[in-house]
Amino acid sequence: MVAGTGERAPRPAAPSAGSGPPAGPAPASGSGADPGADERAARLLEAFAEHLAVERGRSPHTVRAYVGDVRDLLAAARSRGGGDPADVDLALLRAWLSGEARAVPDAVAGARGPRAAPGPAARATTARRAASARAFTAWLARTGAAGADAGVRLRAPRLSGALPGVLAAGAVAQVLAAAEEAAEEGGPVALRDAAALELLYATGVRVGELVGLDVDDVDRSRWTVRVMGKGAKERVVPFGAPADAALGRWLGRGRPALAGPRSGSALLLGARGGRLDQRAVRGVVERISGKVVSRHVTPHTLRHSAATHLLDGGADLRSVQELLGHASLATTQLYTHVSVERLRSSYHQAHPRA
Repeated sequence: MVAGTGERAPRPAAPSAGSGPPAGPAPASGSGADPGADERAARLLEAFAEHLAVERGRSPHTVRAYVGDVRDLLAAARSRGGGDPADVDLALLRAWLSGEARAVPDAVAGARGPRAAPGPAARATTARRAASARAFTAWLARTGAAGADAGVRLRAPRLSGALPGVLAAGAVAQVLAAAEEAAEEGGPVALRDAAALELLYATGVRVGELVGLDVDDVDRSRWTVRVMGKGAKERVVPFGAPADAALGRWLGRGRPALAGPRSGSALLLGARGGRLDQRAVRGVVERISGKVVSRHVTPHTLRHSAATHLLDGGADLRSVQELLGHASLATTQLYTHVSVERLRSSYHQAHPRA
């Protein structure tokens, strides 16, 4: 992100069919290591990155994360004397993953005392590394670089089953009212912020999907927005009158004031005219919500809240799945748990025989 602008850096060019995204520096060579190992590892990582981006449709962020994990895995293999993809076996994967799981709490603790159990952040990191390794070993087996898929039996720590944070409908209304009040008194940036918050709650889009929207993605005649989700899957999501009004103010008065040579077709713009960055949106949500609610609110809180309020209002689970862009209905079912918990809480508070 360009410092102080709230804008993201230019998007990297999409990989062509014959070349993958830059794989970054190869693992450092150890003493006495095969001098050609670095070059082979770099070519392998480049081909794996191309597979993730082109064949599996992963986002640039996911590609970077997976390639970084595999780079560490190959370095671990070479430290044990292995320099070939076939040297990556289940024993190495388990040792590498357990080492990573232990390293995170130690680094956080900053002490030499007994190791604490991995926290949620450590478990999430380890789970992602396991997913990276499984994707890599499956690709090695499919392309013939390895005789078998070594990661098929690799297990990762189970992530916490904590329910997502949800704001009550009244609290969301307060947050959106605060954004609208600021827009009435402020300039183009305040108009943009109000439009961003209205879209986040009205459509339940992810923050990355929000900042990726172009002007042509919005159809105000039908009150719909075309969203490009995970895995390059497109969906059309409706929004309501308040979001349309906020968009009208932004497109009519706010965006023209900020637009410049760097704007292109981006719907939401930063202060210098470039496409708005995800980090800037998070800052906007935290700043505006902090004025009216006591808890920490993120763009994902608004997404969780939108899904839960839809279900509470009678929407069926399949419709909410389509709205949120979930690949699996099991992911959407988590929001039914939220609604049940809220119902149980209300029952115990209000029912005379609870």
